[in-house]
Amino acid sequence: MSVRAQFGLLLVVWFVASSTSAQHASPPSDDAIRAMLATRVDAEHRSVGLVVGIVDPSGGRLIAHGAFGVNDPRPVDGDTFFEIGSVTKVFTSLLLAEMASRGEVRFDDPVGKYLPDTVRMPQFEGRQISLQDLSTHTSALPRLPTNLLISRPDNPYADYSAARLYEFLSSYALTRAIGSQYEYSNLGAGLLGHALSLRAGSDYESAIQTRILARLKMRDTAIGLSLAARTRLAQGHSHLGVPAGNWDLAALAGAGGLKSTTNDLMKLLAAFAGIGERSLEAPMALMLSVVRAGAVPGTSAALGWHITTLEGTEIVWHGGSTGGYSAFIGYVPGRRTGVAVLSNMASASGAGVDDIGLHLLDGRIPLTRPPATRVKVTVPAATLQRYAGRYELAPGFVVTVIHEEGRLFVQPSGQPRHEIFAESERAFFATIADAQFSFEVDATGKVTAMVLHQGGKSILGKRLSDSAAAGPAVQRTQIEVSPQMLEPFVGRYQLNVAISITVTREDARLFAQPSGQARFELFAETPERFFAKVGGIEIAFARDEQGRVSVLTIRQNGTAFVLKRVE
Repeated sequence: MSVRAQFGLLLVVWFVASSTSAQHASPPSDDAIRAMLATRVDAEHRSVGLVVGIVDPSGGRLIAHGAFGVNDPRPVDGDTFFEIGSVTKVFTSLLLAEMASRGEVRFDDPVGKYLPDTVRMPQFEGRQISLQDLSTHTSALPRLPTNLLISRPDNPYADYSAARLYEFLSSYALTRAIGSQYEYSNLGAGLLGHALSLRAGSDYESAIQTRILARLKMRDTAIGLSLAARTRLAQGHSHLGVPAGNWDLAALAGAGGLKSTTNDLMKLLAAFAGIGERSLEAPMALMLSVVRAGAVPGTSAALGWHITTLEGTEIVWHGGSTGGYSAFIGYVPGRRTGVAVLSNMASASGAGVDDIGLHLLDGRIPLTRPPATRVKVTVPAATLQRYAGRYELAPGFVVTVIHEEGRLFVQPSGQPRHEIFAESERAFFATIADAQFSFEVDATGKVTAMVLHQGGKSILGKRLSDSAAAGPAVQRTQIEVSPQMLEPFVGRYQLNVAISITVTREDARLFAQPSGQARFELFAETPERFFAKVGGIEIAFARDEQGRVSVLTIRQNGTAFVLKRVE
């Protein structure tokens, strides 16, 4: 994952799984898998080195192809170390289940119970965030803390300390009810690992080592590697094939800090599948005892796992990605089969090697194709405006299309919005995933549907309304403010190294310009709260104890971000 992304991790949730009558086949032969990996590495250049491990009741198989790095021809194998990114979350939630099985914690315990008294955990209407809310991504916390200021892009989370985490938690205001909606949160998983380690009276790595790894005889999984182990660490590469640095996750280690080998992960999967070490059998079963609705139909969230259901078959899995690596682990409980896939290259979409792992677990799930080269074209704003509206791709899964100043955005249910780009008047593509969108019109020229093209499938979404926004327009009353009242708001406010908002004034008019975007005018609703007439944006300013404007809070589509003034 690059700095612009998160810890990567979740299978492209743009993809809406659709049933098919095709029968699942057992994982392909070693030769077929080796050919698959060779295509990915040598022909498509979507990895430098790939290792696959498969466990089932008949034993284990390991297939590898490629090298340690573009400048290191050593072949990767089952003992090669890789960063595993958010696959770490499975270990964090297994730690939660292990501690719960001992009676040290309860799943519904408030997180604040295990944090210092000085930390004021955010609440919503009197409800507190629980440990299981963090583990199932239903805590209402954002994907990343808004006070994450990245000073080292090649190691972006190394400086995020427990003190910064506590600072964020004590100042953040939740924007919706806890437990009401799935929203993937690296922050939440990192906080879970931190809270559990405090309860265990140790650091996160030591808690995982003594309670999980030692019992599973996993000797090649760790955060910090010895000098000898580092000789077995594959070089990471960005999605462009450029060598990338390794990551240190500091206070958020529970979200993505571990490194591991395929051989070690096969031990973990064998245990989950019921064909390996049994000492953690009860905690592993507990992880599937709490299940909440996932991001899209056919998916759900257990403790630390995603579950995809295809025609009654449950696939339990998790992916991971850092700045130079991709990882996947998953198993099918009904067949006692597990698959691990490790790669020393990140992907542009963050989906990494999820498609390989899922395809090997169930052949009905296709491999993704390498993104095609696409050329952006300019489409008139009036044409883009016609596409704005809401489209239902599956029951309960709606994609809202938003037009803002000549740009088009899509926002799937419960997910962040992302810009899409025109390659013709009615065809658009995303850059964060290999996904395309086309619009259908009737004989009168009215837009009637949108089609999502992804993973070899085309899914029709009928238009639900002609609304250009995600919901009904809010009636606002604009007040007049003087230039002198606006001047204190002028400055630059930063969310992280990649995102900031610059506020400027022209006479009695105030403007906001997010980094890399066009500026828009703000209109006063109160002396310190403003709104934009596009995109449903609200901006509020707050002052410090000295009366100086120090914070800008921007709200849009139910999500709030707090930016600190830096200039």
